[in-house]
Amino acid sequence: MANNYSDRRVVVTGLGVVTPLGHDLNSFWQNLITGQCGIDKITAFDASAYATQIAGEVKNFDPTAAFPSPKEIRRTDRYSQFGIYAAWSALKDSGLELEKENLDEIGVFLGSGIGGLATTSEQHKILLDRGPGRMSPFTIPMLIGNMASGLVSMYFNLRGPNFSTCSACATANHAIGEAWRTIKAGDAQVMFAGGSEAAVIPLGIGGFCAMRAMSTRNDDPKTASRPFDKDRDGFVMGEGAGVLVLEELEHAKKRGARIYCEITGYGNTADAHHLTAPSPGGEGAARSMKMALRTSGLNPTDITYINAHGTSTPQGDIAETQAIKSVFGDYAKKLVVSSTKGATGHMLGAAGAVETAACVLAIKNSIVPPTINLQNPDPECDLDYVPNTAREMSVNAIVNNSFGFGGHNSTIAAKKFNG
Repeated sequence: MANNYSDRRVVVTGLGVVTPLGHDLNSFWQNLITGQCGIDKITAFDASAYATQIAGEVKNFDPTAAFPSPKEIRRTDRYSQFGIYAAWSALKDSGLELEKENLDEIGVFLGSGIGGLATTSEQHKILLDRGPGRMSPFTIPMLIGNMASGLVSMYFNLRGPNFSTCSACATANHAIGEAWRTIKAGDAQVMFAGGSEAAVIPLGIGGFCAMRAMSTRNDDPKTASRPFDKDRDGFVMGEGAGVLVLEELEHAKKRGARIYCEITGYGNTADAHHLTAPSPGGEGAARSMKMALRTSGLNPTDITYINAHGTSTPQGDIAETQAIKSVFGDYAKKLVVSSTKGATGHMLGAAGAVETAACVLAIKNSIVPPTINLQNPDPECDLDYVPNTAREMSVNAIVNNSFGFGGHNSTIAAKKFNG
């Protein structure tokens, strides 16, 4: 791996998703571009006492195919099951034959914003009700946020770089960006990168309700998440996972891999401002986008499409719009921007990976997914947000934004692969 850092190019060769719109790539994409919504009344528990009673749940999920045994499934939290299944799906999609690879050169960066919240909640109840002697010996391995990344490496015997990012809703983009850097630096040939989350449980929903951060449009779940709409009243939680296979270009070419696109840049900044609110004017987000453009060698006018963080919160959507304008100037009016969270809900630590996958498929299929439920545009959100209907158009280069509580900002840039 002797190439200069700047000479090594990184391409996407595999995608895997677990989402409220489907557990396979085709179902996810078809539902996304046809304007379907995966948000509905919560079924995992009785949410009637909660201010928010809706979420984007993953339904009818069976992780069996991705696990070595049923026993292993029982020893993993739901967030890990999502992440492992998405990684297994991405491996299949990539066509990578692991038995032919140097597994020391393949790594995993699979993050989670919250980790095993269901395990934490369940085992805490057992502790209080029945005492410490009745707790599971797998409590800690199940709840810690790095275990999905660790288990993917164990199940596939991947011995390269491995860690878990944790930066709230910026988590998955950070994982993808750091994987890109790792390959650029020559420390791996292939990286599995993404995020996983499963927080649609009483503790998760209750905690966000206490913050008054989520929509309370309980009587109309399908229209509750409405990014950039004047009538938005908060985000709607989703769950699931997304994993991308990133690969050094020459390695991918040598094995005859199908190449989706090229990852070209990565931005990573801090607001240093507030626990949950964005910095004024989206200043930190703007710096993240500028860094992604600078590291990619792309000009603002090269970008065709931005997948916005666009959570459907009153402050956040305005701040991101302001950030886009500050980075792209007059060209911002010509950009195509959409948020897919109206369809999936906000998948927290998994959001960036699922949304990067949507960007990759937009490049491949020349279709931009819509911002559904955008019926009454906010005057302060005045860009082209592809309202309600997907748009067929050539997508040459993209930016994907993810911003997290704590002031974490992460941006991925990618473009069509041109040989």
